[in-house]
Amino acid sequence: MPKATNRLPVRPPRAPASVLSWLGLQTPASVWILFLLALVLGSGLSVVYLTHRDRVLFNELQVLKEKANELDVQWGQWMIEQSTLGVGDRVEQQATEILNMQLPEVGKIILVK
Repeated sequence: MPKATNRLPVRPPRAPASVLSWLGLQTPASVWILFLLALVLGSGLSVVYLTHRDRVLFNELQVLKEKANELDVQWGQWMIEQSTLGVGDRVEQQATEILNMQLPEVGKIILVK
């Protein structure tokens, strides 16, 4: 008497009809969903990239503003220095033009100690 078994017959695996059916994308709606998912992923990555770039540019802007402030301070100091250096020349010019004063000859200058 033949021995009874509970096994089902083994079928050879079937190859999928196409890549789309293998991915489960047989309908146009599933292709659209995959496309929209790719767009959302790309949009998220662009937000991350742009946020990082903005932070880098903002840091660079702060450094440049600090440098501009230092240059403004230095320019102001040079303007004060220039104005103080020009005071002596201005006094001599006014004395010569308005008061008709002249520098004495070198031999007539007396140095008082």
